[in-house]
Amino acid sequence: MTNDQFSIKLSQIGRRFNRDWIFRGIDHTFISGESYAILGSNGSGKSTLLAVLNGSLSPSAGSINYFFENKEVEVEQVFQHLSLAAPYLELIEEFSLGEMIDFHFKFKTYKQRIDKTVIIELLNLPGSQNKLIRYFSSGMKQRLKLALAFCADTPILMLDEPTSNLDAQGVDWYLNLVQQFAKDRLTIICSNQEHEYSFCKHRLNITDYKQ
Repeated sequence: MTNDQFSIKLSQIGRRFNRDWIFRGIDHTFISGESYAILGSNGSGKSTLLAVLNGSLSPSAGSINYFFENKEVEVEQVFQHLSLAAPYLELIEEFSLGEMIDFHFKFKTYKQRIDKTVIIELLNLPGSQNKLIRYFSSGMKQRLKLALAFCADTPILMLDEPTSNLDAQGVDWYLNLVQQFAKDRLTIICSNQEHEYSFCKHRLNITDYKQ
C-alpha cells in the first residue's frame, strides 16, 4: 500500500478557539513520498493543525480534501490510511506488550516482513511479551507508540513530538526507524526540535499563519 499515492490539499484552512484564530489562510498540498515538518513553539497550534490534517478536528474556515490513487477519500475514511504517534495518545495500560501489538494490528496491516516478533526485537524487549504496559517507563511507552506507527502499512505517517521522553540512544533509534520505514510515505512531523525533523524536505511554520 505504501507505494500508492496519497495527497492532502488544504485550501485557506483556518482554526479558531472561541474568537481567537490559532492559524488562518493555509494553502498547502502534502503528497506521498515527501516529508514535511510543521514547526512552531509550544502552544503555537502544531498539534491542532495535525488534528485537522488527520480528520479528527474540523477546520473553522477553508476546506480540506484527501485523494488516494486520484480518487477523493471521505474524511471519515482517512484514518484507515494513516498511522499516528503522539505523546497525548494513550496506550492501554492493562494490556501486555503482546496484547497491545495484537490489538493495534486488528485495525492496521503489518508492513511486509514485519510481525509481532519483529516489533518486539525492534524494541529490544526479548522476553517482555507478557509484561504489562503499565510497568513500562515513559521512554519505552514512546518507543512502542513509534514502532506501532512505523510498522503499520499505511501511506501516511504522522508524528507529533516523536522523541518525547527519549534519551540520546532513543533519538538515534527513532532516526533509524525513519530511514527504514518512512520512505515512499507521506510523512508529517510536528516539532520544535531540529533533530526530530532534520530529514524533512519541506517546512511549514505555523507562525506564518497567525492573524
